[in-house]
Amino acid sequence: MTEPVKPNIAESNYQEGILVFGLAFAAALLIKLPSFFGIDLDQNDGFYIRNLSLFVLPILSGYFVWKRRPDTRILPWLALSFAVALVFANSYPFEPEGHTEALFAMHLPIALWLIVGIAYTGGQWNKAAERMNFIRFSGELFIYYVLIALGGAVLMGFMAMIFQTIDIDIEPFFESWVLPCGAVGAVVVASWLVEIKQGIAENLAPILARLFTPMFAIVLITFLGTLLYTGQPLEIERNVLIAFDLLLVVVLGLLLYSISARKHESPPGLFDIILIVLLVSALFADAIALGAIFGRITEFGLTPNRVVALGMNVILLINLVWSVVLYIRFMRGRALFSSLEKWQTDYIPVYAIWATIVVIIFPPLFGYI
Repeated sequence: MTEPVKPNIAESNYQEGILVFGLAFAAALLIKLPSFFGIDLDQNDGFYIRNLSLFVLPILSGYFVWKRRPDTRILPWLALSFAVALVFANSYPFEPEGHTEALFAMHLPIALWLIVGIAYTGGQWNKAAERMNFIRFSGELFIYYVLIALGGAVLMGFMAMIFQTIDIDIEPFFESWVLPCGAVGAVVVASWLVEIKQGIAENLAPILARLFTPMFAIVLITFLGTLLYTGQPLEIERNVLIAFDLLLVVVLGLLLYSISARKHESPPGLFDIILIVLLVSALFADAIALGAIFGRITEFGLTPNRVVALGMNVILLINLVWSVVLYIRFMRGRALFSSLEKWQTDYIPVYAIWATIVVIIFPPLFGYI
């Protein structure tokens, strides 16, 4: 039976909830602020794509600074990081709808997410346990955000239906206000929901990881088997590259959240074998993708997308290789399970560093095309 929530805890959550919804409202106002200066969403989509993370991540970091009370010496560095990102996002002369602008927009949130992590850990990023807590938080945030988005979609659907009965089209209102404001505000609200539920119930991310790990293993094995049987070459186009990298990131995510839910002292079991199969399959898939990328570069030359894909796949390959090595050593009793956890948490800055390189160096390197 669930114990009743203590009054002081309930009051604290209520007060924090007021603050969080105030911050969500501030994020919503911030994303609409440019339109008051003539920068409308429908006419300046490049501006909003580049700056999207800057409308909400500084506010989210501010929430964690308020909640964690870190050493004040890190605050100027947090502020400076977001200020520098703001300058780069709005000073580079990108070609409209160019490749480097799209790469910038995709990688800036990855680079800034490390800054959010530093705020989340209260400046204690050097501790592996705190980094793992941030990884758990990130997974839970994604789940809650998706749930809020699905609920919002249902709400908007009902609103459109009932207003249609009186011949009022509210689609422009959705596109101009509800969608952008809700998108950024929901990040803050979802983060708060993750915070207040910690310790109350088992996290959803590890449960989903255990559920989907065997399924992803089967899919990858089937794909590799079909590829070998048919002898079909891997067609590496832009969308395929993105999908492939997302698949590998999901595999590493399944590993991370399986690690987070596992007791270190537990002996190796069937699920550990399934994880190793998944990692090895992903390793082969990544190697095949790298071969295809090299082939495209050799045949057609360097482009921003191909270089980014090459770098990202190399980074993922290194992570996968050493993860397999550490996991096999653990299975054979030659290493502690904590070494695998430490490797994964230590590797997080690598992704942020690569994203920062893509954000700062790639646009001028490729002429902002």
